[in-house]
Amino acid sequence: MPIVINIDVMLARRKMSSGELAQKIGISAANLSILKTGKAKAIRFTTLEAICRALDCQPGDLLEYRE
Repeated sequence: MPIVINIDVMLARRKMSSGELAQKIGISAANLSILKTGKAKAIRFTTLEAICRALDCQPGDLLEYRE
């Protein structure tokens, strides 16, 4: 898939665990894992907004297009 999800990169930069992020944004660890691995077919803007708020980043920091 040409869209790469960089949530792990931002988690490492912020020294935050996946479980902590999932708790802060109000989704299950399993659903966050699906997002992180790129297996999700879609993401709600409200979820993206919550992730950006929790990680203090921009959507472009999390999503990348690669051919």
